[in-house]
Amino acid sequence: MNVCFLFIFVVFRLTSCFAKRVELDWSVEYVYGARDGSNYRRSIGVNGATPIPAVHVMQGDTLVLNVHNKLDVATSLHSHGIYNNGTNYFDGPSMVTECGIPPGESFTYEINTAAQSGTFWIHGHTRHADVDGLRTPFIIHSNKTPVDYDEELVITLEDWYSLEFLVRMEYVDNVKGQERPPVNYATGLLNGYDANRTAPIKFCPGKRYRLRVISMAANNWSVFRISGHKMTVIEADGVRLMPLEVDGLNLGPGQRNSVIVTALNSTDFNYVFEFISTASSVDNLEDLKPRYYSGIVEYREDATIKDFSKQNDKEPVWPDDMALQAADKQPWLPVDRSIELTVNRFIDKFGVPYWSLGKTLYQPTIVPTLYTAMSMGNLASNESVYAPQTNAYVLRHLEVIEFVISNPFINDHTFHMHGHDFQVTEAGPCGKATGGYPEVSYRKSGPWPIRRDTVQVRAFEYVRLRLRADNPGVWRFHCHIAPGHDYNGLAVILVEAPELLQKQQQIPSKMIEMCKMQGIPTAGNAAGNSGFDLTGLPPAVYLSG
Repeated sequence: MNVCFLFIFVVFRLTSCFAKRVELDWSVEYVYGARDGSNYRRSIGVNGATPIPAVHVMQGDTLVLNVHNKLDVATSLHSHGIYNNGTNYFDGPSMVTECGIPPGESFTYEINTAAQSGTFWIHGHTRHADVDGLRTPFIIHSNKTPVDYDEELVITLEDWYSLEFLVRMEYVDNVKGQERPPVNYATGLLNGYDANRTAPIKFCPGKRYRLRVISMAANNWSVFRISGHKMTVIEADGVRLMPLEVDGLNLGPGQRNSVIVTALNSTDFNYVFEFISTASSVDNLEDLKPRYYSGIVEYREDATIKDFSKQNDKEPVWPDDMALQAADKQPWLPVDRSIELTVNRFIDKFGVPYWSLGKTLYQPTIVPTLYTAMSMGNLASNESVYAPQTNAYVLRHLEVIEFVISNPFINDHTFHMHGHDFQVTEAGPCGKATGGYPEVSYRKSGPWPIRRDTVQVRAFEYVRLRLRADNPGVWRFHCHIAPGHDYNGLAVILVEAPELLQKQQQIPSKMIEMCKMQGIPTAGNAAGNSGFDLTGLPPAVYLSG
């Protein structure tokens, strides 16, 4: 396959009078190739393909994913940003809402899109298979046309490593006092391949383009901009926004934006797009952080190129959540209860970092947490049955929760909420910035706060989020940086209205069967026992700041 080919999916405006079932057969399997242009290795694809083709549906359609697992380990799929209202069991995180699809087995996910439209993505949620390629855009086209544009392009930004994810984590986990392994720097991919090897993005003079930009990165922050062109932000994480003009995008892992870019009226020049990939959690050795990538936005094949050095020196304007406002003008939600979640970090004697979001390092339990909520009757409303290892919070139906996320450390994070989007209402300093980091400024949202499902919490920053608990289920809230953060415990579980969950939903029999195939119990508390007996669980790990 030609690595110079730019896989930008061009989608013209679709129209549909009737919702339908869009059925796809996915064989999840190992594939081999060199997506970074140099390191030939095993990765994970679908039907023999990597990168995996984007999924497009109309709002109201039901996406039916018939998944056959050809890997040698269990797998599962998460539709990132989708509410799964009434079908919590299709959410995807292993040992939270399911046991995973065993090797050689098949399972069907049904994703209802009636309540949402916008830019999403689908990725593996067992053993961090997304880092090794099990990830693709998921676009839900609105039946309405709130924004006028001529054409749209999907642009994915990724980081790609020369070693498989679990191999890299084994090197870190098994150092046992020996010399730490060398840092494995990622290559930035744009739509599946080395971002320096992409073919030009072709613009026609005067056309209005909707760029759906998706960070499918596992670890790195992504900056994307085009010299000589402004961008107007119109969407974040599937929520339509009031238009805001910016110079470029700065996305954390898991975040998405749609922007409108109006092509210039002249073909005298071509322009440069720039993609900067960087990670705060990786040391800057050998000047490999950040990494810069660029390509051409082409108006005419032989035109002179204008890059950023030929623009003025004005400081670029980036979108800030406090400046972005929801287009539907939903005001600040009135708070019923506040939950404070503080990032804690512990570095063991071998130099391996562990993280918690509050009380303990998150660890999977013996029984999937959803199955505990469904089987424990009245005790499902007691956080103790979920074990300290899950950091579980039980939410009452329709109460409004304000989460205060505090990050007093030098590392940046993005936190993703399953089953919900949330208002981002305030951000400010958390402790004294060190390590050359600038002091964080205090910012507050306007009257109609942005809503999104993945939020940046930068080093030495706190952020306030508000959501209404209107989606009964068991939902994961976690850092979306896989290496070292989510992998090493930076997560909590929200158990929402378990009394309604038990009445309104029923776990499919196939999911129970898949658990039994793997010897995983499907009832009882977190340890598979009755009452509050947690015998059999590994001890909880409490971290201090």
